[in-house]
Amino acid sequence: MYSVKVRDHLFIAHSLNHPSFGRAQKLHGATYVVDLIIYAKNLLENNIAIDIDLATKILKECLDKLNFQNLDEQKEFEDNLTTTEFLAEFIVNMIISKLNDNSQDIANLHSVKIILNESHVASASFEKKF
Repeated sequence: MYSVKVRDHLFIAHSLNHPSFGRAQKLHGATYVVDLIIYAKNLLENNIAIDIDLATKILKECLDKLNFQNLDEQKEFEDNLTTTEFLAEFIVNMIISKLNDNSQDIANLHSVKIILNESHVASASFEKKF
C-alpha cells in the first residue's frame, strides 16, 4: 500500500451543546493542523500514487469552506455536535467528492484519511475506503 500525505490548517469556532463537553458547551475556537493521507493500491504509470499538487489543492478547497467560520451558524451542521471526529468524517467526504470530480485515476485509490490535530497531544481521525 502506498500513501501520500499533505498538510494544511483550519481555524473554526463552535460550541458543543451537550453536558458531556463541560466548558466546551460554550462558543470557543479550535485550531487544527490537518493531515490528508491518500492511500493507493499501486503506483500509476508515472510512479506516483496521486499527484501531490492535486491532493494539496483539493485539501485547501475543502478547508476553505470551513476556515474562519462559526460552525454553529452553518445550516449543514444544524443539530450536529461538530466534534473533531465528526469534522474529520465531514472533510473526508468532501475530499472524496473532489477526487471523484478531479481525477481519472481514482480506481487505483484505496482510502482517504483525515487527521485533525488539535494540539501536540490530541488528535482525531476518520478514514474511508473507496
